[in-house]
Amino acid sequence: MLWRWIQFALDAGAWTLAILMAVVLRYELTEQTLAPNGVVVFSLLAIGSQALVGFSMALYQGRHSFGSFEEARLLIAVTIIVATILVLLSTFLGFTLQIPRSTGVIAFPFAALFMAATRYVKRMFVESKQKPGANAQQALIYGAGFLGTNLVTRMMQDPASPYFPAGFVDDDPAKKHLRVSSVQVLGTGEDLPELIRRTRATVLILAFAAADSAFIRGVSDRVAGLGVKVLVLPPLKDMLGGGDHSVTDFREVDVEDLIGRRPVDIKVEEIAGYITGKRVLVTGAGGSIGSELCRQIHPFAPAELIMVDHDETALQATQISMTGRGLLDGRDTVLASIRDAGSLAEVFRERRPEVVFHAAALKHAPLLQQYPAEAWKTNVLGTLNVLRAAEAVGVEAFVNISTDKAAAPTTVLGHSKRVAERLTAWMAGRTGRRYVSVRFGNVMGSRGSMLPLFSEQIRNGGPVTVTHPEVTRFFMTIPEACQLVIQAGAIGSGGEVLILDMGEPVRILDVAQRMIAMSGKDIEIVYTGLRPAEKLHEDLVDPDVVDARPLHPKISHAASAGIAPDQLDYDRWLAACERSEEAMLEAQVQEETELSHEPVAGPERITSPERISGAARVTGTEPSRRAGTP
Repeated sequence: MLWRWIQFALDAGAWTLAILMAVVLRYELTEQTLAPNGVVVFSLLAIGSQALVGFSMALYQGRHSFGSFEEARLLIAVTIIVATILVLLSTFLGFTLQIPRSTGVIAFPFAALFMAATRYVKRMFVESKQKPGANAQQALIYGAGFLGTNLVTRMMQDPASPYFPAGFVDDDPAKKHLRVSSVQVLGTGEDLPELIRRTRATVLILAFAAADSAFIRGVSDRVAGLGVKVLVLPPLKDMLGGGDHSVTDFREVDVEDLIGRRPVDIKVEEIAGYITGKRVLVTGAGGSIGSELCRQIHPFAPAELIMVDHDETALQATQISMTGRGLLDGRDTVLASIRDAGSLAEVFRERRPEVVFHAAALKHAPLLQQYPAEAWKTNVLGTLNVLRAAEAVGVEAFVNISTDKAAAPTTVLGHSKRVAERLTAWMAGRTGRRYVSVRFGNVMGSRGSMLPLFSEQIRNGGPVTVTHPEVTRFFMTIPEACQLVIQAGAIGSGGEVLILDMGEPVRILDVAQRMIAMSGKDIEIVYTGLRPAEKLHEDLVDPDVVDARPLHPKISHAASAGIAPDQLDYDRWLAACERSEEAMLEAQVQEETELSHEPVAGPERITSPERISGAARVTGTEPSRRAGTP
């Protein structure tokens, strides 16, 4: 409360000084005609007017941040009103007080300047006390837009901030000399190495609402070897959406940022009406995809969400992530295996789901290559069990989650998921309902995927194992994959396979090199050779299938030939898997022969082509000796 009266006293002094200067200037810097009593009375009238207008307009009530633009705007408005009052008073009382009628007009800019100056001095004093301490790291802020300027303001007002903004970096020429809280734009992204050396910055913060992976890669490459840690901010929607994120929630750039893709806007909210108010069942609800599906389905308010899995611990983790409790005592969690047809049918009869998302599957290609019978029992017969249970209770929409390895399949995993797609198409024709499959590539961050494996290998000091220097894969995020799955249930026609455009494939060696560079360690990269039946490059659509996109430019629709359950034959299926493996082994031998004549370039230490070939022989197994063959 005291500071308000102090500020008013300073404003009163500003008016007194401004009126005195106005009278002196009006009389051309002479004092002969100066009327001291008139000046005193006129100053008192100005002070009274300032008190009346200032307090009535809440100038002294702390409504705006001290020294802010909003307070400055209010101050100018108050000063204009007070100056108008003084002009009117001088018009009627000027002769009596011997004060020129122009005094109020001349005094106005001086008074405004003096009052603004006192506020600015106080703001500079306060900010000087609030700056980050001496132990704060020097940081460059890339981006002088909304996020960047707000970030710098927060930093400069937080004594506990671990970072001190040494300067802005911005590619907009119009911002070349911009200053925010005394922090200047020092240059563009091309100048980063020089700016880092000049400011001795150890941190570079990317202050962008949504920086794409190509931009982040470019920045990371530009500062590589300079000892700078690159940080990114959460998306703007997370900071403004009332969540737990704020403008100071930095995180380090991870490999998902470097190879990640911008999620396709498929407007799930507009098409997920088929979920609202319906009984929805998700198989494999404890897995990476199944659990995220449950989390995305839950906000659409289904009448009932039934989470089915044979792994009780995984079910509990999914329940905790959604409700914050993991008692496993409600009707939302069901412990059952899709291999058990009787138990599954009983669950469907009791709960009578209307929409089913089938995410349960075995997915580790090398292990299934050794144990094909397990892939048959789960991915083929298990899917058939779910389809039959769904048919029995009249499920309206059924979405089978498949993989890009089902396109022109070569592995046991791909062949098993291809049969699952065909069974789904057969059931669509049999029921006339919306039974579809969804196909996508590698999911970043899923259990057992490449990125966690590389991270663990790097944490343990290496080596990082890559099958082949030229192997590529498609990648997508878990939320994006689940959005596609939900969309498929609405826009897919019975028997179709829906495929998301996953952009350009990513070279696995590039991923490994970037992860090693980010770790700052000297890690060896070892090539182990392509595994049996493994492709060098994955396909999304079969070569003879037309890539039609009738409803969304990023979603392809392909027809799938159905197969009836009575046509299933394990021996024929296994023979097809073995033929694919033999063909791929021949291709691998040819690839290794070509590789042996070309030196592999790169900064990492790698093994020779002979070791690559040897590793392939060690990991490969003869089909006749494969375990699990019935």
